[in-house]
Amino acid sequence: MEAILEVDRVKKHFHMARGLIKKKIVTVKAVDDVSFHIKRGEVFGLVGESGSGKTTMARLILRLVEPTENSIALEGEDIFSATGRSLHRIRKKMSVVFQDPAASLNPRSTIMDSLLRPLHVHRISAGESAERIEEVTGQVSLGKELLHRYPHQLSGGQQQRASIARALVLRPKLMVLDEPTSALDVSVQAQILNLFLDLQNTYDLTYLFITHNLSVVRYICDRVGVMYLGKMVEIAPVDRLYAHPRHPYTMGLISSAPVLNPHLRSRKKIFLQGDPPSLANPPEGCCLSSRCPYADEGCFAEVPPLKEIDCGHWVACRRSSEISEK
Repeated sequence: MEAILEVDRVKKHFHMARGLIKKKIVTVKAVDDVSFHIKRGEVFGLVGESGSGKTTMARLILRLVEPTENSIALEGEDIFSATGRSLHRIRKKMSVVFQDPAASLNPRSTIMDSLLRPLHVHRISAGESAERIEEVTGQVSLGKELLHRYPHQLSGGQQQRASIARALVLRPKLMVLDEPTSALDVSVQAQILNLFLDLQNTYDLTYLFITHNLSVVRYICDRVGVMYLGKMVEIAPVDRLYAHPRHPYTMGLISSAPVLNPHLRSRKKIFLQGDPPSLANPPEGCCLSSRCPYADEGCFAEVPPLKEIDCGHWVACRRSSEISEK
C-alpha cells in the first residue's frame, strides 16, 4: 500500500527567553529528527504524554508552523516548498478536527456559516456548496435544524459533529484528528469513534489520530507511533505494539493503563521513575536514559537510531533485544 504522507527526519526547534533580569535564549526541541509514513486508507495513531511533541507534529503536517529542518511530503509533493496554487491545492487535501470543538468553532458564526467558510475560500460554487453541506451533515447525523444555531446552543457532541462536517466538506484525503474525543462524555466518545470509522469507509479517508487514550488507540488504529521528548521511539502495528512492546517507554505507557482483561493482569509491568526532563535541557544520549530502569553507560553516551527489528516494527533502543527476553 502506497504512502500518502512521508515525514522525513523533521525537526522543529523553538527559541525562548528565560530569566527576568538576565535573559538567556534557550532552544526547545519540540520535534527532533522524527520520521514515519502513513499509508493510504489507514489510521495511524500518535501517542505519548503531554509535551512529547504530538500536536507540534500535527501543526507541521498541516503547515501551521514551518520546520527547522527537512521536509514532509503529501502524495509525493513537498508541503514546505509549495507556494501559490500548489499550496492552495495541498491545503485542500488536508483537514483537521481539534480537541475542543467549542474553541475551534467561531462563536459569532452559525454552524452554516462555519461550513460555508472553507467552501468560499476554495471558490466552490453556491450550488455545489449547498449539495456538499447537505451530504456531510447527513453523514455525521447533524440535524438541519441545528445549522442556523450558534456553537453555544449545541451540546458537546453536536459541536464535534459540526467540526467533523466542516473538516469533511472539502473532501480531503488526509484528516488530522487531535484528541477529538477527549473533551466529550464517555458515552459520546464511542459514538464519535464509530462515526470516524463509518466516514473512513464512505470517503476512503486516511487518519492521523492523536490521543492519550490507549484504549481508543487499540480500537481505532492500524499502526501506532510512540513519541517521547520530541522523538519517535517506537512504531508498530497496533496488535503487535500491545502484545510485544520493545521500548521501555512504550512498556511504561501500557503498564500505566488499567487492564480490563483479568487474564492479562499478571503481565509484567514497568514503571518509569521521576518526571520527564525539560525539553530545553534534555538528557544526554537516549531521551529516556534518566528514567529508564534498563539504562547503562552506553545509553547516556549515544542517541539510539530508530531501527526496524521486525517487519514493520521500529524501535529506538539499543537494548531492545535484551529487554524483550526479560
